[in-house]
Amino acid sequence: MKRDVGRTTRDLRRHNRTSVLTRLYLNGPASRFDLARVTGLSAATVSNVVTDLLGDGLVAEAGLLDSDGGRPAALLAVEPGYAQVVGVDIGETHVEVGLFDWTLDTLATATHPMDGGRSDPVLLAASVLAGIADVTAEAGVDPAGLLGVGVGVPGAVLPGGLVHAPTLGWSGVPFGDLLGPHLAAPLHLDNCARTLGQAEMWRGAGRGAERAIVALLAVGVGAAVATGSPGGVTSVTSEWGHTVVEKDGAACRCGSRGCLEAYVGAEAILAYYEQRPGAVELGGGDTEGRVAALIAAARTPGAAADTVRRAAEYLGVGIANLVNLLGPDRVILSGWVSAAMGPAMLPAVREVMDRHVLGYLAGGTVVELGRLGQEAVALGAATLPVHELLTTGGS
Repeated sequence: MKRDVGRTTRDLRRHNRTSVLTRLYLNGPASRFDLARVTGLSAATVSNVVTDLLGDGLVAEAGLLDSDGGRPAALLAVEPGYAQVVGVDIGETHVEVGLFDWTLDTLATATHPMDGGRSDPVLLAASVLAGIADVTAEAGVDPAGLLGVGVGVPGAVLPGGLVHAPTLGWSGVPFGDLLGPHLAAPLHLDNCARTLGQAEMWRGAGRGAERAIVALLAVGVGAAVATGSPGGVTSVTSEWGHTVVEKDGAACRCGSRGCLEAYVGAEAILAYYEQRPGAVELGGGDTEGRVAALIAAARTPGAAADTVRRAAEYLGVGIANLVNLLGPDRVILSGWVSAAMGPAMLPAVREVMDRHVLGYLAGGTVVELGRLGQEAVALGAATLPVHELLTTGGS
């Protein structure tokens, strides 16, 4: 019985710490009074929790709150220097490694391009480890002192770190085993769309949304359904890129036909352009460079402009399907294709979406571009160790 009472006491303490720490982390500085009001904890409990968090270095005083009379209340905020995390984006064109403080401000980045043979899991794992060594050395951070290493992969992650990533040609690859033994910090492995959804809700265009769809547009296409609440964010992936938008349409890498990815994925867009009358060879070398050249060429009427318009139309249809199915208040276009093509496509995407959304849902969804920049997916991966820290109350 004593053991059960002890466990209950520890669980309650962890719950209280999680409530206070998560509120400060996601919503910014607050006074002890504010924390008691929004968490529902008593003033005495909040005071005890804050004292613990201050002592652990997770939280620091951040000035005084203006007062009309009486003693000004002290503001509290999470302490950025408490820990550093690494986030890794296993993309289809590159490996991006970012070092962040635990509030997700960037400290250093490293990019390793992928060529035809680099999707080999052993070579990719070596690139990840080299990138971690690069960023920690640049920032003067001890790799053994990291809060954790988060890795986002373009596929499903099963228990034990097994990865199914068709876009990389992986089926049941034990990627966790290729990385974990060589890391001095805990490894966290998850789908990159899910972690990106969490990052956009925490620090990007999803802040304040009740339900957001975060679309990851790259060579592959994915989406996460992210739901916000006072207690945090829940983000789950969907195979949106493999929903069918054209019966018996273009061949998709998954083996089916007519998938959304076969119309709005980077390589699919480029392939369509190359088949158009009047298309000229695109410079830029790799996939990202050729997409940038396509956007530049699309500023004038012709094959490039027609290609961008077509991609926008299919993307608008795909988004309309999501809105009709899930009714989100926000759709966020993220990933490197969104960053490159989004500004040119967004007006047409919104126009097509509005035509296909059910009348009673029209006007209820905002479509906008992500705000996390080129390292968005790496930053999303970095949320994995931070999320674990928050859910354990900073233990």
